[in-house]
Amino acid sequence: MATLSPHNSPRTPRRKPSTRRRAPSHLPPYPSQESHDAAVNAIRSFLKVHTAYDAFPVSFRLIVLDTKLNVKKALQCVVSAPLWNSERSRFAGMLTVLDIIHLIQYYYRTASYAYAATDVEKFRLESLRDIERELGVAQPPLLREHPSSTLFDCSKLLIQTHARRLPLLDNDTETGQEVIVSVLTQYRLLKFISINCHKEIQHLHLSLRKLKIGTYVASPCPSEVPPGQNPYHPIATASLNTPVFDVVHMFSERSISAVPIIDEEGVVVNLYETVDVITLVRLGAYQSLDLKISEALNQRSPDFPGVVICTASDSLGTLLQLIKQRRVHRLVVVEGEKGRLLGIITLSDVLRYVIGDLGTGESREQQPS
Repeated sequence: MATLSPHNSPRTPRRKPSTRRRAPSHLPPYPSQESHDAAVNAIRSFLKVHTAYDAFPVSFRLIVLDTKLNVKKALQCVVSAPLWNSERSRFAGMLTVLDIIHLIQYYYRTASYAYAATDVEKFRLESLRDIERELGVAQPPLLREHPSSTLFDCSKLLIQTHARRLPLLDNDTETGQEVIVSVLTQYRLLKFISINCHKEIQHLHLSLRKLKIGTYVASPCPSEVPPGQNPYHPIATASLNTPVFDVVHMFSERSISAVPIIDEEGVVVNLYETVDVITLVRLGAYQSLDLKISEALNQRSPDFPGVVICTASDSLGTLLQLIKQRRVHRLVVVEGEKGRLLGIITLSDVLRYVIGDLGTGESREQQPS
């Protein structure tokens, strides 16, 4: 597992004291709330004067899927992409991993493995919204922003709608038709901050727990929680013996994208993600939904980057520096030498804190975006 915790970093040999005079430090003599708040406000000001265009990478590819395309073919390309209605020549929303999770849950409830394997060959993307109505789950809003919108406004929309991706659309100057330009993700947005606000990030020294970033175990002593209750509430957890479909149900019911796998002592041993389920779908292994998590993990892609962990005392600045260095979507918060589960932090949590209170209420992903 990767960790943010500084005490696990390799030690360097001590050097003899230098006789050279040090340059005066511009950092505060001790971590202060004032310097932290000033840094956060500076980042918000930065986002208000930069547009979504500014956050585009130097080069990128954009895959757009026609709603007439069948699901199985779509998943051979991507797990998330903008959708296009070719009959009406207009934007039709986003295909997300959660859409596929809902489809799996629908098949599992209503059909045999053989039927699911056959039906998915002809099931079209345009029918995914029908599945959501059948399951009684909320349909995603049809989000969009213009590429010239400020990053602050884009961030607000992502937070208010609990979305992880925001399609950016413009209009063709000759035909007036919609044109899908790109997709702004939470990760791309936070990485843009981490690259361009280096000075401000150095002042974000307060701990994640103090800043209330993330979701944490409610009970200080999970072992004392009465039988029948989740000792790690409000965090959904599973063990290596949990059936895959039980976790799929958690994904769909809670609109989350990962569940910590813990042992009987609450020590984090792994993480099962929605993308792991998509791998099974790509392989056509629908019967694998009855497997235990321990067995399903054997089919995980060998390039899985591992579980990124941190402690509640790690700082927001350290987290943003990590995002600059590697692709991170969530961090599992652990405590103690063994690494007992304490909480989970998603990119939604981080972005929500950076942008500030928008009056969106307390509802949040468990977390996950």
